[in-house]
Amino acid sequence: MSDTILAAEPTIRIIAFLSVLAAMALWEVAAPRRRRDIPRVIRWTNNLALVVLDTAILRLTFPILAVGLAAMAEDRGWGLFNNIEAPVWVAIVVSMLLLDLAIYLQHVMFHAVPGLWRLHRMHHADLDFDATTGLRFHPVEILISMGIKLAVVATLGPPAVAVLLFEVTLNATALFNHANIELPRPVDRILRWIVVTPDMHRVHHSVDPSETNSNFGFNLPWWDRLLGTYVAQPKKGHKSMEIGIKQFRTRRDLWLDRMLIQPLRGPASGGALDAASQQMRSSSVSSGQTKLGNDQIDQ
Repeated sequence: MSDTILAAEPTIRIIAFLSVLAAMALWEVAAPRRRRDIPRVIRWTNNLALVVLDTAILRLTFPILAVGLAAMAEDRGWGLFNNIEAPVWVAIVVSMLLLDLAIYLQHVMFHAVPGLWRLHRMHHADLDFDATTGLRFHPVEILISMGIKLAVVATLGPPAVAVLLFEVTLNATALFNHANIELPRPVDRILRWIVVTPDMHRVHHSVDPSETNSNFGFNLPWWDRLLGTYVAQPKKGHKSMEIGIKQFRTRRDLWLDRMLIQPLRGPASGGALDAASQQMRSSSVSSGQTKLGNDQIDQ
C-alpha cells in the first residue's frame, strides 16, 4: 500500500496542483472579488518562478519528504499511530486534524518570532491578492516548514495516505483561500465554518498589523475561532482594504531577486510581538471583534 502511494504521489500532487491553479485563475478572470492593481505578468512570472526555485531547493535539501517519511515510519514502527491499535479511518482523520493544527501553530510562530517573521513577511509583501500569493514563500521558510512537518510526521506516525491527502488538501485550499474570487455572501458565511474562505484569509493580508496577525488558518477555520485569533471582516471592507505590509510597496519589490533578499532589509516590524502591532491589536481587535464579529459585512 505504502509503495503504491509513494509511486503515485508525484502524479497525484502535480495533477491536483495544476487543476486547482487553473480553476482559480479562470474563476478570478470570470468573477473577481477585487480590482487588480498590478499587471498579472509581473506578479505571476515572479511568484511562479519562486515556486520552481522552492521546489528545486526542497528536493535537493531533503532526501525524503513527508509522505515518504510516513511510509518509512510505518515500516520501522515509529510514531504514535504505529504503536497503538486504532482503526485506519480514525488514524487518518486524527492525523489530518493534528497536521492542520501543527500548520496553524507554525504559522502563528512565524508571525511571533522576529527572525521567522523576516522570512514569512515576504508572503505578505505581495501587493495584490490572488491564487499565486498562496505559492509565494521564501525558500528558507519552505525548508524550516518542511523540517517541522517531518518532525510532526515522525512523532505521529500517521498513515502515508493521510499525509498525502493532507498535502493535496493543504495545497488546494491555499490556492483557493488566496484566490481573488467572488463568492456569494450567504455561501461564504456558511463555508467559512468548514474551510478557510478567500474573504476570511484576505483579512490576514491586510496592511493593518492588527488584521495581519489574525486568521492564521490555511485549511480548517476552527483553530482561529477556538484560540481567539479570528477576525471576521477587515475594518475598511474587502474592496477598500490595502493589501501587503508597509515596508515594501513598490513594484520592484515584487521581482524575484528582491523577494529573496527581503529578510535582510529593514526592521522586522509588523509581526505579532512587535510593540506597535501589540498596541494596535489590543485596541482594535477588542473593539473589532464585536464590531466586525459579524460575518455579514460584504464590502
